[in-house]
Amino acid sequence: MEKSELGAAMQVLAIANQKGGVGKTTTAVTLAAALARRGKRVLLLDLDPHANASVHLRVYPESQKFSCYDLFISEPESWADLWGKVRVGLEGSFDLVPASIRLSELEVDLSKRQGKGVLLKLALKLVEREYDYALLDCPPHVGILLVNALVASDLLIIPIQTDFLALHGLKLLFDTVNLLNKVLPSPIRYKALATMFDRRTKASQRVLELMQAKMPENMFRSVIGVDTRFRDASAQGKVIYELGLETRGGREYDEVASELLSHE
Repeated sequence: MEKSELGAAMQVLAIANQKGGVGKTTTAVTLAAALARRGKRVLLLDLDPHANASVHLRVYPESQKFSCYDLFISEPESWADLWGKVRVGLEGSFDLVPASIRLSELEVDLSKRQGKGVLLKLALKLVEREYDYALLDCPPHVGILLVNALVASDLLIIPIQTDFLALHGLKLLFDTVNLLNKVLPSPIRYKALATMFDRRTKASQRVLELMQAKMPENMFRSVIGVDTRFRDASAQGKVIYELGLETRGGREYDEVASELLSHE
């Protein structure tokens, strides 16, 4: 990736799809853990008001005094102090900035704020030497949070369920990307990640083939298959690697991490 080649410390990965149920949060949480297992310093920000990533990791928004919301509503001069308060260290793994239901209020709260689309990019600059990767678990709708995530990102990762209906949801996201590309100094880079692939069905195989044909240069080689252990891990408030077993899903996200690391 260009930023690594220039020597900067942190790559920002936005994980987004405007269709729900495609494995977005599973990708954010598991990929963060996979990179941390490789010895990388990782920060995960939960930008979704539903707080799925936070709850998945047993960090419950109602029990947290600070959250991502505070980074957006605070003035830049307070960010340095705030970063020490909003992060939750997950033992032996990575740091999390949890979500808040109040993130859903940002459209109103920031309506008159100048430069509201670059707040996250500027805030992340204060911690870019502390981490190798920052992963952004984005909300599944267009708004100020998604715009901030895309503007801040070095790479947009789009999890796409290998289902025909999931392909239709891509248009909304690409419309947003194309709109931002008209005003950004350089286009948003993206790579699609095939998820929930069921090797037993011809439909899944056909959708994967279509995706690979349409985006040959913009897809991860790795494919994430259906694995019920993801559900088991979520139910226990863990990532899949904490289950103590070698799992296919875990290996596949390890392969995604390897692809990212190969471009450093």
